[in-house]
Amino acid sequence: MSSSFDSARVAVIGGGPAGLMAAEALARHGVLVDVYDAMPSVGRKFLMAGKGGMNITHSEPLGPFLDRYGARRQRIEPLLDAFGPDALRAWLHELGVETFVGSSGRVFPTDMKAAPMLRAWLHRLREAGVRFHMRHKWIGWVESDADDATHALRFATPGGPQVVTCDAVVFALGGASWPRLGSDAAWVPLMAARDVPLTPLQPANCGFDADWSPYLRERFAGQPVKPVAISLADVDNKVHNRQGEILLTETGLEGSLIYALSAAIRDRILADGDVTISLDLAPGLTLERVVAEVTRPRGSRSMSSHLHSRIGISGVKLALLHEILSKEAFADANVLAHAIKSLPVRLTRARPIAEAISTAGGIPFEALDEHLMIERLPGMFCAGEMLDWEAPTGGYLLTACFASGLAAGRGALAYLEARGARPSAASPTAP
Repeated sequence: MSSSFDSARVAVIGGGPAGLMAAEALARHGVLVDVYDAMPSVGRKFLMAGKGGMNITHSEPLGPFLDRYGARRQRIEPLLDAFGPDALRAWLHELGVETFVGSSGRVFPTDMKAAPMLRAWLHRLREAGVRFHMRHKWIGWVESDADDATHALRFATPGGPQVVTCDAVVFALGGASWPRLGSDAAWVPLMAARDVPLTPLQPANCGFDADWSPYLRERFAGQPVKPVAISLADVDNKVHNRQGEILLTETGLEGSLIYALSAAIRDRILADGDVTISLDLAPGLTLERVVAEVTRPRGSRSMSSHLHSRIGISGVKLALLHEILSKEAFADANVLAHAIKSLPVRLTRARPIAEAISTAGGIPFEALDEHLMIERLPGMFCAGEMLDWEAPTGGYLLTACFASGLAAGRGALAYLEARGARPSAASPTAP
């Protein structure tokens, strides 16, 4: 092993935000960094996520922000203490990317685009000496009796199999969502073969099936339902109430409100086989007000016209009432009023993991040390979505990916130093 970082070599496998942040942390201290990615270019999922407006993080106070990570809050908190939303915005500013806070509290680059940010970042990484190797798919290790201080990695490349040796490795290979962009979970059996503990990958921030009638699918698929509120009890009988917007699809429901509750919905389906959520189609009105308006005499008007004129229920909301209620229930003004405030919708299954925005499961934090090093594999670190955590959309996913990448990069630095390397004269500035 070399005595200085400037001759130590680290392989970063995966060119998403977590991998690139790990590469930056290492390169700024003089480490020779090689980034390997199976795709023709890096950051493909990052760019796709930014097509509708690059939501980079969120401006809410850190306490509620951390709550978004659910059962993994305690594991994510140290990462965000070191590099949280404010630090991420400052880092972006240093990169030349200005940000603003939207009306929902979400933080965006001023141009709302991911591509300029990625270009600036890659330019800086190349200036720092980071080398990129595209179409290099990691396929495992070379088994040998050599000193485990040096890691021999196998890659499939357009030019044939290749073996790479390095002093440490940062894995940032993603989960199993959007596999066409590179996150195909091919690393799972490779880690399992090395006895690395794994939690099964599951869809997160995903849609759910509801077994709609052909009429509802054909006439209303693709239409938003807003405003609407959802209520459901999770597997621990904690009741969740959220208001926002959902999207009716050919197969069921998705959208930001569904994504925010996807973990609770998914886990209830896994436990019970299905779950019935309650939709409030008139969240701005009390039950008493809805009952009073719906039961008001309507004369010769149809019930549909009455609902539209009295409480603004029409279109897809009206279609949902017809979908769920029997003709008799819809004709009973009192039953109908209660259904408007609490419409039961049965969800039967999560959409396939390849369709999900993100995934839960992966390598549990319990299998890692405090520097995100795999305890069974010294010198090998993990970051990003391949770790076992999940969060809703809204900037929480990206923030934790950046933070975990930085932690893994710094962990690799500490590992190199503990093995006899000295910090080089490279800039010690963050990351």
